[in-house]
Amino acid sequence: MTLNSIFQFLVPKDKKFYPLFEQATNKLILLSETLHEAINLPSKEREEYFKTVETIENDIENIVQNIRIELSKNFITPFDREDIHSLITAIDDVADFMNDAASRMRLYQVDKITKSIRKLTEVNVETCKQIGIAIYELKGMKNLDTISECCRVINKLEAKADKIFDKAVADLFENETDAKNIIKYKEVLSALEAASDKCKQVAKVLETITVKYS
Repeated sequence: MTLNSIFQFLVPKDKKFYPLFEQATNKLILLSETLHEAINLPSKEREEYFKTVETIENDIENIVQNIRIELSKNFITPFDREDIHSLITAIDDVADFMNDAASRMRLYQVDKITKSIRKLTEVNVETCKQIGIAIYELKGMKNLDTISECCRVINKLEAKADKIFDKAVADLFENETDAKNIIKYKEVLSALEAASDKCKQVAKVLETITVKYS
């Protein structure tokens, strides 16, 4: 029996952190799906969806705060405290940037949704779902291979998002003559691409955890 398996045997089953992790990631998936649905609607119908995105992002912030409170109260945690903090911070950052994208679309009155925006929101939905699978598999630390595979897919999707972003910005500067449009579309694209980057950060933390427990 390895030291890790002995440790897992001795530590009581966690009933506080994992439910909160799962709540946060379920909300993250819902946020990404709501944003993707919003941009596929006519501009007049998006407002309620954007408000829902903001509400979900606030919900995630509250869950993250609850996890931080639990960290301060509990000596025993399911895995390293610094990894818990890094994980929830990265998840919170993903939600923040997707909410930023929605906010910028509202603020700048972005009526026409480009293919690149649609592609980036779609990639973020797929990535958030992979995060959800990986977080679920953290419980018990039994399916580390599944977590590693999720991280591989997340990294691949993030690379895809980078390519979409780079091409979109290049096309924007080449074809758009209105400086205001260049600014507002680049701001939206940047927020969506940043959300993808933060998904990669989630994967990095998950990879660190799997190495420690493998």
